[in-house]
Amino acid sequence: MTYLSYILDKDTPTYGNRNKFEIERKSDISKGDVANDSSISTTVHIGTHIDMPYHFYEEGQTIEDFNADFWIFKKTLFLEIEPNSHILKDEVIEKLESIKDIGYEILVIKTGICHRRDSQEFWAENYGFHPDIADYLRENFSKIRVIGFDSISVSSLTDRMLGREAHKRFLDPINPILLLEDMDLRELNKSSTIIELIISPLRISKCDGLPCTVFGVLDD
Repeated sequence: MTYLSYILDKDTPTYGNRNKFEIERKSDISKGDVANDSSISTTVHIGTHIDMPYHFYEEGQTIEDFNADFWIFKKTLFLEIEPNSHILKDEVIEKLESIKDIGYEILVIKTGICHRRDSQEFWAENYGFHPDIADYLRENFSKIRVIGFDSISVSSLTDRMLGREAHKRFLDPINPILLLEDMDLRELNKSSTIIELIISPLRISKCDGLPCTVFGVLDD
């Protein structure tokens, strides 16, 4: 088993570099206190995180609307894509067209930008996903309930209007495909097979996004 998510720290990049993860020591053993105690300040859309429909829909689902077994995936479709531009569409659909659906439950896409996570490019020129991919998945891979990827957001900072539409199309509460953003896919390659994938979101009531720990069981 391996982690497919990042640890949170002060250097964690965020979309547009607008937010930071901050941790403050409230009590400190080294300063004579009985115990160490810390508080954190952060956006929930940071590091490896899941976007809930409530992110873009006032009546959209939140963590309370999903059972525990929703987050366990026995059939993962993993693709490694070479992007043609900042917005992925045709290169993803073309790959999907060659694959027979066997009841896949989650789609995981590696663009390769995870290898450049420590650069400005990662948050300023990230890859985004065209909203039409959501429609294609619903029509051809009807059991997929989450799409995960190594880009910081489904919305490329280079085309935020299209990114907003992508969020809305994927997260449509009628039949949502949740967005698992900023996955750590550095250890995976074209020959990787994910036998089982588990998403463990931080359970925050009525929240639009949730930092996650993601576990993958790989076929070695």
